[in-house]
Amino acid sequence: MGNGTGRQIRRVVIGTSNAGKVRELQEALAGLGWECQGLAGLPLPEETGSSYEENAALKACAAALATGLPALADDSGIEVQALGGEPGIYSARFGDRSSDRERNLYLLERMRQHHNRAAKFVSVLVLAYPDGALEEYRGEVHGQLLEGPRGENGFGYDPLFLPDGQARSMAELSTVEKAQISHRGQALAQLIAAHGG
Repeated sequence: MGNGTGRQIRRVVIGTSNAGKVRELQEALAGLGWECQGLAGLPLPEETGSSYEENAALKACAAALATGLPALADDSGIEVQALGGEPGIYSARFGDRSSDRERNLYLLERMRQHHNRAAKFVSVLVLAYPDGALEEYRGEVHGQLLEGPRGENGFGYDPLFLPDGQARSMAELSTVEKAQISHRGQALAQLIAAHGG
């Protein structure tokens, strides 16, 4: 999968139904001059892949084929060392819980007996073109799980995650601060560099 194909992109579809991710990606890509649009009700395929890369590619390819435009999708998750890397690619549906808050509480419950709080966030971005070409970018940020949620910014597991070298949780950081260190921020920086940003 080539990175930075040198193709000219004017419009790109963001292949996610997560409003937080759409906002984050739109803000991050503003410097490239790309016009980013949401899915506008288009259904996305189920995440049936066995890796972040496969799941991101499934969504990006489906959006590119449906719209005839380049499409950007990510798959991301949190991997907890004491849980053998869970929830990983199942982070968005961990424990069959339906909301971020419920998933956070379920993760804290699963961690009650564990002293090892090491965890990492992983994000893989795939940019798919209607002709089937793919670009792939991966970012990771390591840290610790907190004993309880802190902060109102961000989404997902951000309130439970304390990045290495930080005194504040991912959800206590500003959008700009988070973008500089986050897993998705790292993957986006690679994509932006590859496209001349």
